[in-house]
Amino acid sequence: MAADALMRRVDLALLTPEERRSLVTRSAVPSDEVRREAARIVEDVRRGGDVMLATLGERLGGGTGERVPAADLAAAASALDPALREAIETAAANVRAVHADQVPGPRSVEPVPGVVVERRWAPLRRVGCYVPGGRAPLPSTLVMTVVPARAAGVASIAVATPAREDGSVDPVVLGAAGLLGIDEVWAMGGAQAVAALAYGTGTIDPVQKIVGPGNAWVTAAKVLVSGEVSIDMPAGPSEALVLADASADPRFVAADLLAQAEHGEDSPVVLVADEAAVADAVLAEVEQMVPALERSDTIRRALTGHGLVVVAPDRDEAIRFADEFAAEHLSIHLADPAIAAEQITGAGSVFVGPWAPEPIGDYASGANHVLPTGGLAVSLGPLATEDFGSWRQVQTLTRDGLEELRPTVAALAAAEGL
Repeated sequence: MAADALMRRVDLALLTPEERRSLVTRSAVPSDEVRREAARIVEDVRRGGDVMLATLGERLGGGTGERVPAADLAAAASALDPALREAIETAAANVRAVHADQVPGPRSVEPVPGVVVERRWAPLRRVGCYVPGGRAPLPSTLVMTVVPARAAGVASIAVATPAREDGSVDPVVLGAAGLLGIDEVWAMGGAQAVAALAYGTGTIDPVQKIVGPGNAWVTAAKVLVSGEVSIDMPAGPSEALVLADASADPRFVAADLLAQAEHGEDSPVVLVADEAAVADAVLAEVEQMVPALERSDTIRRALTGHGLVVVAPDRDEAIRFADEFAAEHLSIHLADPAIAAEQITGAGSVFVGPWAPEPIGDYASGANHVLPTGGLAVSLGPLATEDFGSWRQVQTLTRDGLEELRPTVAALAAAEGL
């Protein structure tokens, strides 16, 4: 199958403003049908606690909400393959270094003499980390959620991760939890797990915030409970946009595209090139690479259903479109990529130049891979240390400061009838 048949292709210069907007418009929020079903599940758990959590786990899968014994976590950590153990430790060390540097400090301003207004940040007491499991366990997500929570100073961390069909939890996820010193892991998944973390069940204590990606039902449930507990962000399908010009190596560009396409058949994958010849060269590499990849069927469905090739009239317009799209992952394969990166305001995680492939950021650079999708990167950023705390403002006044502001307060209050 030709690569052109795999990915839809458009010429940016020929699009109307409405057509251009339609290319960047998408949502991280699941369908109405998924939201309605998730709402029923969330309400059942809220009302029924432990019993309903177990019932739903038996009916829907993902585990019945049993706590993994601490001894099992320690045993799983000891059983990790040495190379994998070292990889988890290296990734955790890098994430810890990056996120320890993000702990916010107090700030104060004295707008008039005798009036001091401060912003103070403090860690949350208890958070819930959702770690996808089942068919595709993600120990890297455990690292990306637990390590920043620890860096923030969160005292209590509850991990929810789905059990497999036989009721067991993936041993690598358990091993990573044991290695990181996490002692509260619950075998549960889906919307019911989110509800259990949000409201508590009798056995499970409620949390103040839920973080971590998941499937459509997990995302819908997070949105539903967000009025009562905090969440990091809705998490839609993983997505990537790659900017390329004639200076790019087509093999590297194709590899970045395919690295995200393999995540799922609903993953948007976008190539933006500043000339048709660049797009042709990349598509030729895609055509050669796909058949040899282990997840080639998933990749083909992703490229056919959500793949897009955009040919822009020039470099500036290519960068402008990428900024409008606001992708979860943005790879820049342009001459002077650092300059282009400075022009980007909409992206979850930016990978600058040919030696910064996306999987590095997903696993080992220390950057966080819990990222905004569905265009939310225009206003949301990656999961960070400060997301595991909350801010408050503190005002301290002297008598002179109060006297200085008294006329201002009196005039404004009178104008508002107060």
